Amino acid sequence: MTPSVGERQDSPLPDWARSLGMPPHTGRFREFPEAFRVEEQMAFTPEGDGEHLWLHCEKRNMSTAQLIRHLSHQLEVAPRDIGVSGLKDHTALTRQWVSVAMTGRVTPVDLLALVERDGLRLLSFGRHPRKLRRGVHRANRFALYVSGDAVTQGSLETRWLELVAHGVPNYFGPQRFGHQGSNLTRAQALMARGWKKKQDRDGFLLSSARSFLFNQVLNARIQQGSWASGLEGDVFNLEGSASQFAGEALDDELQARLTALDIHPTGPMWGRGDGGVSGEARMLECHVAERDAVLAKGIESSGAAPMRRPLRLGLQSPSLERDGEGLWLHFSLARGGFATAVLRELFQHPAL
Repeated sequence: MTPSVGERQDSPLPDWARSLGMPPHTGRFREFPEAFRVEEQMAFTPEGDGEHLWLHCEKRNMSTAQLIRHLSHQLEVAPRDIGVSGLKDHTALTRQWVSVAMTGRVTPVDLLALVERDGLRLLSFGRHPRKLRRGVHRANRFALYVSGDAVTQGSLETRWLELVAHGVPNYFGPQRFGHQGSNLTRAQALMARGWKKKQDRDGFLLSSARSFLFNQVLNARIQQGSWASGLEGDVFNLEGSASQFAGEALDDELQARLTALDIHPTGPMWGRGDGGVSGEARMLECHVAERDAVLAKGIESSGAAPMRRPLRLGLQSPSLERDGEGLWLHFSLARGGFATAVLRELFQHPAL
């Protein structure tokens, strides 16, 4: 039986429901940067010429924001002229592409010396006609080292096989909401006053509010038992792509595709309008929004357009490898997926 949602100590974030119930054992992860490895998987590479210099970087104990500031200083460009596809973790070993606008400038001959520093390596580079835009990478590949009672007692491997077979709840991770949920707290206050662009120039607070409502809907769907099996009126997402369609009825064909992890039900990135959802699914989402009416109405008044996000993710190319008293978990997630959503299904940890 799925446990009820309770408030976390020192955080406004609920302990959202898990698809497998509360794990019986604790575990450890991210004990050192190399124990949490992330590599962006792109569908294309730089063409070889153009006004933008694309850099494939490996960083250790460095956030994407820190990487941007470093490149801005070293290559003498404004931060706005630097593009990334996604934000990568700080306490980790990560690989990602970055683009730098170099209009009218040749690639520096001392590029390696300019870019590299302690904790940062340049793996490759190339010119490209366009700036790197957010969300254009296909997936992220993870290699995570985990240890603790969940490993030694065997519960982690059992739960891992369940996730491989049935998918993972696509929760936004706690990092989306700031340290101890601080961005969410600020978002609630801003939405109560009325969202203004000048008070949230980068849109982080609006994003936190929308992510929170999505997690609330996913939590309700898990408790209801429909997060993976679908509801009448759902909009479905094709695994690993942005393709979506409305299902008129949950017929045998749709059920077979859901079981095969070929398609997934979606939840709302809240906005003004229904986003194509109807029936039972729409009723559930409206009921959740009524409980968080300040956030929902604030998002609507901002003019944000409704979008849909999969409620479930498949683990792509999953494998498990024993290493001493711990395990390496290898898997890819479609862009936008959080590895912490996988780990919180496997073991208990204060950060999950």
